[in-house]
Order: sequence, then C-alpha cells, then structure tokens
Amino acid sequence: MFGYRVPAPDQAMLISGGRRGLGGAPFRVVTGHGKFVLPVFRKTRFLTLSMCEAEVTETCVTRQGIALHVRAVIAFKVGNDTESIINAGQRFLSDQGQMSVLTGRIFAGHLRSIIGSMTVEEIVTERQKLAAEVLDTSKVEMAKIGLIVDSLQIQSIDDGEVGYIEAMSAPHKAAIQRQAQIAQAQATQASVEAEQVAARNQAEYARQTAVVRAEYSAQVDRAEAQAAQAGPLAQAHAQQEVLAAQTELAERAAKLRQQQLVAEIVKPAEAEAERIRVLAVAEAERMKIQAAAAASYDRVALDRMLIDQLPQIVKEAAGGLAGANVNVLNGADGLGEIAAGLVAQGLTILDSVRQNLDGQHPRTGSDGGRDGDDGDAGDRADRGLEPGRGETS
Repeated sequence: MFGYRVPAPDQAMLISGGRRGLGGAPFRVVTGHGKFVLPVFRKTRFLTLSMCEAEVTETCVTRQGIALHVRAVIAFKVGNDTESIINAGQRFLSDQGQMSVLTGRIFAGHLRSIIGSMTVEEIVTERQKLAAEVLDTSKVEMAKIGLIVDSLQIQSIDDGEVGYIEAMSAPHKAAIQRQAQIAQAQATQASVEAEQVAARNQAEYARQTAVVRAEYSAQVDRAEAQAAQAGPLAQAHAQQEVLAAQTELAERAAKLRQQQLVAEIVKPAEAEAERIRVLAVAEAERMKIQAAAAASYDRVALDRMLIDQLPQIVKEAAGGLAGANVNVLNGADGLGEIAAGLVAQGLTILDSVRQNLDGQHPRTGSDGGRDGDDGDAGDRADRGLEPGRGETS
C-alpha cells in the first residue's frame, strides 16, 4: 500500500518530520509493526538491531612491564529499548559501520587499562576474569551510545620474543611432560600386565580346555566300560536274584519242615511225656493214699486188738488187788470208784501203747472228750484211793 512502511524483524524504523519522538527525539521509533507514512512530509530510515562484531588487537603492558599482544572479539548490538535505539540512531544512523570501529576503540582502551593492573600470570590463568572486568568497565559507555555487549572473548595473548610466557609455562610443561612420561610408563606397564594377564588367561583357558577334554574322554571311557560290563553285570545280578530267591525258598521249606517235625514228633512226644508225668503223679498219689489207708487200717486193727485185750488188762490189774488189804469206804460207792479207777488205768495204758506204736501224741478233737473223760476217771480213781475211803497195806 502506498505510504505504509513496515520494518524488518531485526530493524527499527525511524520516522522523522511531524511530531517529535520520545524525550524530544527528532524522530519516532517503530519496531515490530507497520506504520502509515505520508510521502514528502515524512522521512523514513531503518536502524539495524542485528548482532555486530568488533575485533580488537592491542599491545598492552602488564603491571610487571611486560608487553603483551592481546587479541579479543566483541559481540554487540543496538539495545531493544526505545532509548537505546534513539541514542544509537542519533550517532550511527548515517554510518552504521562506525559502531564496530567505536566499540573496538572503547574496548581497546579498557583492555589496556585492565591488563596494566594485572600480572602475566593472572592474565594467562584468569582470562575470564579479565573479560568480565573489561565488560563491567565498558557497560556505562556502551549504554550511552545505545549499544549492549553480548560477549567478550580473549582469543590470544602473546609476549612476542620475550619468552616470559614460555618460561612461565616451562615448569608446567616439565610437569606435564613428567606426567606424560609417567602416564606413558603406566600405560606401558598396564599394557604389559594386560598382555601377561591375557597370556595367563589363555594358558588357563588352554589348561581348563585340556582338563575338560580329559574329563570328557574319561567319561566316554567310563561309559564305554560300563556299557561293556552292563551285560555281564545284568546277568550276574539276575543270577544273584535267582540265588536269593532259591535261598529264601529253601529257608521257607526248612521252616515248614521244622514246623512239621514239631507238629509230628515234638508235640506228640511232649504230650506223651506230660501223660506219663500225670500218670506217675497219679500213681504216686494213689500209692500215698493206699499207704495212708493201710496205715489207718493198721491203727484201726491195733485199736481193735487193744480194745479186745482191755478186759484182760483190767482183769490182770484187778488180780493185782486180790491179795491186797484194801479198806473200802463209802460202801458200794467206794467200790465202784475203785473199779472205775482200774478201768481208767487200763485206758491210760492203752493210749501209751498206741503212742509208742504211732510215735504220735494222744488224739484230740472228737477223741478229746474221751481223753478228758479218761482223765476224769483217773482223777476219780485217785480220789477213790484217798485215805479214809480205801487203803491198801
């Protein structure tokens, strides 16, 4: 459209004529959008906002008086704010290439000033510190002209033919070389050790391989031997099982025969022996009973004989009294007592004879009454012979 102007993304459009810009600037600043500009009455110019580069190569003297050749590169651009664009437009709009020249000069001055306050060792070992100090000291001046610095890189520092930097680096070089030699020796040693370990590993692997092969061969031989012995061993095991079965069968037959012998011979013999023992016991008991019966019969016969002889014994005892001078008291009662005493004496004699024959004591129990009666009769006989009742002279 005629009269409508649009700046590029990295440009600032400056419109002069008509109203003044911000802060009394002789132009208005337009960035990022278009603007309708009246032809003839307005004038439009464009200021670049892209990155620019300035290179500085300067000889600087350090605090030690040693001259150093320093090469640095500065990356800068116009600030994005309206104030920076106005400042840069007023200074560089007609010749924007002067921005790099002026920036190089500004940084060269600050670089000389900063290096003059430092030693060579500090400059060499602390390049970032040097760059930071140069940036800090140049910010104010760069802002006045509407420029901002993005970065400052110290590319090289050289002392020419003085050799100070080389001498300064000699100990480090020696240490580095020593470390390099040590590292090389260690690497060589490690390589040798690795080769030795590899050789040992190979030897060990070969040994293990040989052992495994020998084991495999031995296993194969054992398997073949076992296979060769399998038939005879199986036959031997079969014969052994047959013999074991025959032995077990023979043992069972022997046990059965033993049981048959026990049933046929031992048991009948034991039964016959038991029968004979029982018969012998019975016979002995019978003979004992017979002997006891015979002895009892003999006593009965003896008692009967003695009883049969008792009147004669009494008669003889009475005959002994025939020639005696007996005084009988109490009349008939006294005579009866004398007769009873004779009978009692006869019974006593009978018992004495029986005891001498049997070797036993006088009987008790049912005969005790008789014995007691006999005792009473004796007492009575004794009482019949008491003085006053009957006397013999």
